[in-house]
Amino acid sequence: MRILVTGGAGFIGSNFVHLTAATRPDVQQTVLDAFTYAGDRASLAGLEDRIEIVEGDVADAEVVDRLVADADAVVHFAAESHNDNSLADPSPFVRTNLIGTFTLLEAVRKHEVRYHHISTDEVYGDLELDDPGRFTEATPYNPSSPYSSTKAGSDLMVRAWVRSFGVRATISNCSNNYGPRQHVEKFIPRQITNIIDGVRPKLYGDGLNVRDWIHVDDHNRAVWTILERGEIGQTYLIGANGEKNNKEVIEQILTGMGKDAHDYDHVTDRAGHDRRYAIDSTMLREKLGWAPEFADFDAGLAATIDWYRANEAWWRPQKAAAEAKYTGQSVIS
Repeated sequence: MRILVTGGAGFIGSNFVHLTAATRPDVQQTVLDAFTYAGDRASLAGLEDRIEIVEGDVADAEVVDRLVADADAVVHFAAESHNDNSLADPSPFVRTNLIGTFTLLEAVRKHEVRYHHISTDEVYGDLELDDPGRFTEATPYNPSSPYSSTKAGSDLMVRAWVRSFGVRATISNCSNNYGPRQHVEKFIPRQITNIIDGVRPKLYGDGLNVRDWIHVDDHNRAVWTILERGEIGQTYLIGANGEKNNKEVIEQILTGMGKDAHDYDHVTDRAGHDRRYAIDSTMLREKLGWAPEFADFDAGLAATIDWYRANEAWWRPQKAAAEAKYTGQSVIS
């Protein structure tokens, strides 16, 4: 099987490439990545002789057409995905998330290639903290930021290309990922690396915003389950029942690293900061038989802390630039 992985040098994409190499060595992988700040060649270290790496833009129709023509399937991870960045400048989000997805859809339509689209639970907006419900495949879209609105638009394009042109596509909307190789501007690795550096972590507002956390390897196992057994045209929600508010997470990181649980500062909240996300992954579990292996967030977080402690050479080059950009702020993905 020949598979094109867009954004394969980013956080989730690179972990997908590593997982695929380890569990499906017969799969030939080509990575297409623009190598912006979020894409790092170091994230693919050790795989260079087993995969093809192409530096390019998913909105470049010539490059995309050539690569898709040689693939049996495309997994589209490439996205601009940082809420704070989308508030500062929405234009890259429009180009990558909308035009990039359009370019891929036209290529897979032309070459009749299987396509899986990676999306986010943020397209659904947010839930009230006291709302017992969770997002399902039938939840209406209600995005809150330029990031989530462009991801919502890309999802809708995929649905339209399935219906209008018969493209063989599936979509997955996943909750917040954590794990190895996540850029240090993101919430969990930023707190871990700040503590390693002796810097007090910072937390937006009251810290009661709830996220539904899932280990990146569980997300990527679900993607393979959908690729192999998913129904064409169907959307699947991926979640591990890992609801935690940001205050709980930062305090757990502190205690897990031998610090006082209250050794952090509050900063002014971000504009339009969603209050709660929660995923109902019943369809994926019952119809396709998937279940997370990191069902225990505590164990997954401990393993993540250990990874950042052991891989300072990977994250240290990113750290100074990230901290200069967000001086006096916190960063929540």
